[in-house]
Amino acid sequence: MTAIEDRTRSRFRRTISDIFHERTNFQFIARSWRWGLVSGVLVAISLGGLAINGLNLGIEFDGGTQWQFTREAGVLDPDDVRDVLADTPASEAKVLVLGTDGARVQAETLKPAQREAVTEALATYAGIDVGDVSVTEVGPTWGDRVTRKAVVALVVLLSLIALYLTFRFEWRMAISAILAVVHDVIVTVGVYAVTGFEVTPATVVAFLTILGFSLYDTVVVFDKIRENAPSTGTERGDTYSNMVNRSMNQVLMRSLNTTFVALLPVASLLVVGSVLLGGVTLRDFALALFVGLAAGAYSSIFVATPILAQLKEREPRYRGLRERSSAYAARAPGAAIVPPGATSPSPEEFPAPAPPREPMPGVIAPRPRQQRRRKRR
Repeated sequence: MTAIEDRTRSRFRRTISDIFHERTNFQFIARSWRWGLVSGVLVAISLGGLAINGLNLGIEFDGGTQWQFTREAGVLDPDDVRDVLADTPASEAKVLVLGTDGARVQAETLKPAQREAVTEALATYAGIDVGDVSVTEVGPTWGDRVTRKAVVALVVLLSLIALYLTFRFEWRMAISAILAVVHDVIVTVGVYAVTGFEVTPATVVAFLTILGFSLYDTVVVFDKIRENAPSTGTERGDTYSNMVNRSMNQVLMRSLNTTFVALLPVASLLVVGSVLLGGVTLRDFALALFVGLAAGAYSSIFVATPILAQLKEREPRYRGLRERSSAYAARAPGAAIVPPGATSPSPEEFPAPAPPREPMPGVIAPRPRQQRRRKRR
């Protein structure tokens, strides 16, 4: 092990220990432009994937005919199923494998005679009776109604959340939290657009679920900021961004613990339910939850809070603190002016004043003047 590797490993262990014991001093706000760049790239990729690929909507949204069956013996091969469907009216159908011996076939709406031909072909391939093949017909009207209700539910939920946060905190915190939630939804939807995973009603339920977690984590941070707000400016050089940075470091371990505890069961649901048990519905639900929870933990620290700091420092009081902090930093020896939006250095970081000069050899230092005591009459 080289000296550089040893120092890197030692620094990493020390950082983990500081996070665990809540002794961190990460400069979240000073580096907010980096998090903004990362979030901008994620949002751009998500919107690009949504514009190019679109969403792979399930049969519940597009409508059509669905067949589901289990093969009597042997492992089911999706290529074999596609070969069987090639000579039927459902030649362009989507084949989804369920476990090792089951499959789900989705095609456009067919006529009764065409549905029966596809059902017989699938039953012959699987070695089962025609009655053992489950056939479901979904009309496009039902899918439109589900989509419309999901959009309405999302708009109503965001409106109620904005009203509550405005009443409980203030409108700037409400705007920051809503923007963070929109960021989480766009990123989660972008993952589905880029990967091509199917969007089902279970996915919509997961979307609405992750909004609650994202807001919960954001409210925890905002509550700590509100608690520390009265102390802003009590020390020389302190600003609102400094106070926000301290608050985020104080709740960092709590946010990490909450996210880790929430992701563990979702990860087990995603791996065990979809991979080992072959539950497609579980996979649709767990994937949206996993991506949304991770995005919510990220946005509460790196999206919502920097936006709040920028909005609050436009207020006259906190703008004055920023200007005084910059002026104080400029007067301090060797200190640089702190740009707006960055965390100004604390008074402990200013260099100490230079020590008094020693008298030259042979020169007698003057005796300090003594103050005369005034006699009382």
